[in-house]
Amino acid sequence: MKTSTARIIREYGPFDGIDQVHGLTFDGRHVWFATGDALRALDAASGALPRAIPVEAKAGTAFDGRHLFQIADGRIQKIDPGTGEVLATIPAPGGAGASSGLAWAEGALWVGQYQDNKIHRLDPETGAVLRTIETSRHVTGITWADGDLWHGTWENGASDLRRIDPGTGEVLEVVSMPPGAGVSGLESDGDGRLFCGGASSGTIRAVARPSRAT
Repeated sequence: MKTSTARIIREYGPFDGIDQVHGLTFDGRHVWFATGDALRALDAASGALPRAIPVEAKAGTAFDGRHLFQIADGRIQKIDPGTGEVLATIPAPGGAGASSGLAWAEGALWVGQYQDNKIHRLDPETGAVLRTIETSRHVTGITWADGDLWHGTWENGASDLRRIDPGTGEVLEVVSMPPGAGVSGLESDGDGRLFCGGASSGTIRAVARPSRAT
């Protein structure tokens, strides 16, 4: 198992009027992040916040190339990012308060269950659980990067980023976050960065994704 310490490239925030960063996702330009009562768009280049969508947003966030998905209490909302309209909802595994991270990959939604140490692959139309991966620590954010499955952890006051085998759940790599840098959400930009939600710090941290060659 490879281990390293996170190299933080950039920190965004804290932002005026925002005291929580939950889940987040990346649409190619904007990092959409959940702040409790809204999804907000962060311009990853300038650091500006050009848009907000008023919607319940207290956990994981995902983007499938066309739509945003946001966990609310006991359900996952499918959202048109242009209009902010909630187009559909499906049940979230475990009901209200159980689900944490959210990602889109392989035509499916991947949902973390924080205290149950699980990641589920869901049918995005029905919410049916297609399969489950057991993990060794509490799961916060989830992302896929170049075919690799990563998840954030937050347990006993410490956070790290873990690359795991999507078939077995075996931990292949651990990237430790600095003390006090909790991870509430996780997303890859597809180009070497992992965006980490910072929970009550109100910040988003961009971390260098380790090369598989090192």
